[in-house]
Amino acid sequence: MKFNAQEIASVLEAEIRDFEGQIQTTEVGRVLEVGDGIARVYGLSSAMAGEMVEFPNGVNGLVFNLEENSVGIILLGDYKTIQEGDEVRATGELLSVPVGESLIGRVVDPLGNPIDGQGPIAATETRPLETAAPGVVARQPVKQPMQTGIKAVDAMTPIGRGQRELIIGDRKTGKTAIALDAIINQKGGDVICIYVGCGQRQANIRQVVETLKEHGAMDYTIVVSAAASDPAPLQYIAPYAGCAMSEHFMYNGKHTLVVYDDLSKQAQAYRQLSLLMRRPPGREAYPGDVFYAHSRLLERSAKLSDELGGGSQTALPIIETLEGEVSAYIPTNVISITDGQIYLEPDLFFAGVRPAINVGISVSRVGGNAQTKAMKKVAGGMKLDLAAFRELEAFAQLGTELDPAAQRQLDRGYRMVELLKQKQYNPMDTTDQVISIYAGTKGYFDKVPVDKVPEAEEELLRYMRDEKNELWKKLDESKALSDEHETELKEALKHFSDWAARTYKTEEETA
Repeated sequence: MKFNAQEIASVLEAEIRDFEGQIQTTEVGRVLEVGDGIARVYGLSSAMAGEMVEFPNGVNGLVFNLEENSVGIILLGDYKTIQEGDEVRATGELLSVPVGESLIGRVVDPLGNPIDGQGPIAATETRPLETAAPGVVARQPVKQPMQTGIKAVDAMTPIGRGQRELIIGDRKTGKTAIALDAIINQKGGDVICIYVGCGQRQANIRQVVETLKEHGAMDYTIVVSAAASDPAPLQYIAPYAGCAMSEHFMYNGKHTLVVYDDLSKQAQAYRQLSLLMRRPPGREAYPGDVFYAHSRLLERSAKLSDELGGGSQTALPIIETLEGEVSAYIPTNVISITDGQIYLEPDLFFAGVRPAINVGISVSRVGGNAQTKAMKKVAGGMKLDLAAFRELEAFAQLGTELDPAAQRQLDRGYRMVELLKQKQYNPMDTTDQVISIYAGTKGYFDKVPVDKVPEAEEELLRYMRDEKNELWKKLDESKALSDEHETELKEALKHFSDWAARTYKTEEETA
């Protein structure tokens, strides 16, 4: 049998052409359909989940679905410039964001591009959006306080460095205000803050930035903005971007605080993308892995071991409920992932109790480990006392006559509620909190009329700082309340209590 050289050459040429075509198929794809922030692409057979791809006109995409004959991609830009048949190129890289000191004080989008009009960001490092959470051996127990400056939080639901504390409640009940107070309270400290605005109105995010600037907090804060008007893919990746920026500092031995405002909007963006990709809908039409979307984000918060530098990432995720329904799907998911929750109640908010914290449902699973010794000592039984007061108050509203002991408990409860009220963006020093709560729980405000308690508290703290400055400094330095210091504090409070009783009694008589 003879071979024709020309036939062999033509067969080899065909094989080479086919081989080149196969190579092309793995690196380049064609758009089959596009719309509403997603695209289906034929080809890209070697694409990885989470890989970045490039479309014409500089639009980037993120590989979201890996199917048998096509790849589902979410578009991180203006999808209206992309048409059917356009070429898509794989990059071989996972989606990353710029990280480092140069981002501090800036407002960026979820891809790390500046949107504050202050020029480009000279970041030299990048970090993948998705990384594995540190394992058990890489962590250490949460035992260092992350002070928020809010009496009700630091005393009853304390937050430690490396903890995840959920802030949950209906819209307009002060959830963002608590997170901003916590950021403002880090001024002059060693904590770098990241605020992620996800699905919020642009005006609200702008207001947050202005508030942080006004209080000098932008000097140590990064704001990641994915507003409600931004495409769903950007809202979906925004929390991961903020987490990656925070992790850079954590793995360099620094402490960070990340606010995700809010994760219910991120879940809705994820649901939108999943339904467009024809993923099977589950409960409330959310995809089956929406729990994983939040758990793989929040599990990255940690207090690292000393061998890894001892850095920490503290997370304050925010969830918005509808009509106080904390047992809905997304709220229960995030409650089960976090280490406690601060529940804000609309009824308390509208009654003027702000922050409107419901002490019955709110809890910190780290507890006293995340408090200073002094705070742990003075606030130990306060949560139970307040919960008992709420029950007694409900009983008293029925018109039942109370015995003297119950009436005294009710009167002190009213004063403690007034004492725990706090103005917005006005965080309080830890030592001032300890003095104020000690005075309230031990009855030194019992002779002060309920409506005069906030005024009397201001006078007490001024008296302690001015006339008892030595004692104040001792408490501040030791962060503990020894028997000796407690005796001195009792003497000072007795003197103040006598003065307050005379002063406010005189005012009542003249009125």
